[in-house]
Amino acid sequence: MAANLTPVEEAIDHLLGKAPAITKNELLPLTESLGRVLAQDYQVPADVPPADNSAVDGYALRAEDYIPGQALSVSARIPAGSAPSPLKPGSAARIFTGSEVPAGADTVIMQERIEVTEGGILINTEVKANQNIRRRGQDLAQGSLALKKGTKIRSQEMGLLASMGVAEVAVVKKLRVAILSTGDELVDPGNPLGPGQIYNTNRFTLLGLLAEAGCDVVLCETLRDTRSVTRETLERAAAQADLIITSGGVSVGEEDHVRAVLEESGELSLWRMASKPGKPLAFGSIKGTPVLGLPGNPAAVLVTFLIVGMPYIRTCQGQLQIHPVGQRVPATFTVTSPSVRREFVRARTESINGDTRVSAYPNQSSGVLSSACWADGLAVIPEHATVAEGDLLTYYPFTELLS
Repeated sequence: MAANLTPVEEAIDHLLGKAPAITKNELLPLTESLGRVLAQDYQVPADVPPADNSAVDGYALRAEDYIPGQALSVSARIPAGSAPSPLKPGSAARIFTGSEVPAGADTVIMQERIEVTEGGILINTEVKANQNIRRRGQDLAQGSLALKKGTKIRSQEMGLLASMGVAEVAVVKKLRVAILSTGDELVDPGNPLGPGQIYNTNRFTLLGLLAEAGCDVVLCETLRDTRSVTRETLERAAAQADLIITSGGVSVGEEDHVRAVLEESGELSLWRMASKPGKPLAFGSIKGTPVLGLPGNPAAVLVTFLIVGMPYIRTCQGQLQIHPVGQRVPATFTVTSPSVRREFVRARTESINGDTRVSAYPNQSSGVLSSACWADGLAVIPEHATVAEGDLLTYYPFTELLS
């Protein structure tokens, strides 16, 4: 590995080892819980479903009462939401999807297999016990563990909690994050550009990423390129936030003050990662608050946040799934010059002759953010590796990197 470059796994492990768990919780209405992280285990208070119910519209009966060619009288009608009386022996009950199966019945025949006559119903199919019945507790059994602490709530978890009667959910408090962009050249969108100026891209990329990560942005400022302003703003951010994320100011230039302030007034425990893009990554703290220093180039900000920042945030939130899994996909492109750094290529999957392949954006410069808009994920080229067309690469969709 190149001198003074920390391998990607080591860098991630270092950050995760210093990630403080959020200990504060809050109760939220179930309707507002999407995307939040459960702060406790949820056991099942009662069987779901609470009683045997019909999986179809049809007729409930006792299987042994069926005689081929002989009509069964219909003794009851059971709409959904009603409490049925026990089934009269030797008869059937009209029943609807979701309706409770009456005591004495052990099967339900769907209405498409029934012929209704004046003398009762004729069944035009084989009759066996336990057909078309959803048994009590088949989804969730009372006392079992439904959802673990650390589960990120999706729409399906919302539905499962609702099925248990949960109206308020205990979730982990949101991580409070400060975003500090560095550079005298940065201008907010909506203002005219002067000579040598550019729009502040990274602020808005990070605002979107942190919103998707379930964080609260408590401070969002642009740092002027002076040592004193950088120090004062970092210390002020440390008093408000659980995590400070900077973009730029962590390289080796004379105007890169973030790294210098951490070394002088705080702690710098990691600097420079063997990643492409994203080499000038820094991590440390000031006044006890962690500082994640991202590179200044827009595409590098996106990549390093996804690869390093998201596992750190998930760890703080206590999530069960910290690392993305990815998938192995054949490449459509070639790489002939190996790098000492691990490369995260903006890429997307495509169907070629019915097979899934991963293609790379032609320009992988760390300043080309349009590549990430074209892409739907990142393909990984290992250190010291070349790539031939058809080689299997690990591919991480953006949706998985952020989920």
